[in-house]
Amino acid sequence: MVKVRIRHRTTYSYRRPVGLGPHRLRLRPRESRDLILISSEIAVSPTGALTWAHDVFGNSVATVVFPVLTDSLSIEAVTELELHGSAWPIFDIAASAIVYPFRYSDDEWTDLGALSNHQYPDPGGRLRAWARGFVGGARTDTLSLLKDLNAGVSQTIGYQVRDDEGTQSPDQTLERGWGSCRDFAVLFAEAARSLGFGARIVSGYLFNPVRSLVGSTDAGSTHAWAEIFVSGAGWISFDPTNRSVGGFNLIPVGVARDITQIMPVVGSFVGSADGFLGMSVEVEVTSRQGG
Repeated sequence: MVKVRIRHRTTYSYRRPVGLGPHRLRLRPRESRDLILISSEIAVSPTGALTWAHDVFGNSVATVVFPVLTDSLSIEAVTELELHGSAWPIFDIAASAIVYPFRYSDDEWTDLGALSNHQYPDPGGRLRAWARGFVGGARTDTLSLLKDLNAGVSQTIGYQVRDDEGTQSPDQTLERGWGSCRDFAVLFAEAARSLGFGARIVSGYLFNPVRSLVGSTDAGSTHAWAEIFVSGAGWISFDPTNRSVGGFNLIPVGVARDITQIMPVVGSFVGSADGFLGMSVEVEVTSRQGG
């Protein structure tokens, strides 16, 4: 078990006082058997009215309404949690799903719904052809296939930090040959969907105490990965950026059909077109061993 503290601070600056629209914050990690939340606090300046709700995916969403004009906005989330995940998880896959291709049960197929459908166009079937290249034969081990596909993303695509907004489509990532962690996650999820799997995108934090993982030069950072639903085992985490399986070093905050649905901070302002000066994000992840 490891105790982790996360400090996530987002700061906006404006040329002159502006009116702020409601801001929606997804900054509270998702609790589970492997992640026990000790505390989670959000502070905003200027002060606003903050309310909580859950979105359709069960993510915790804080909405802040600001009553005053301001030339700056600061949002800071401080979270303390315990991680109990195993670095070498064993997945109890149902007998019906051990070998690919397999068929989800009727209930699973219905409930997965849009999570099994493509979210991006696939001109000429390029993505599907790329994904099919990892299928070893008419019948292949399901988990091995997903592991190969997961590793294949970083074997094919070069990692590159991107500070600009938005996510590349899978076709763009394959064409350019480079991408960020969120581009990797989207490519992997869409490739898995093209093979008939239910998939969802996850945003959160990468826990990197030894500073050896791609996507973070410090002990941790914001990160994106994907989860695939496999009958019996449930949702299995895959981090294509680091070719890892299982979530022992991943701290999920939001899961969704598409990555645009789980941005950490979403909001607007009312002011002149040149009113926005800039934004900065600071993330600190510290830990200590617990017993």
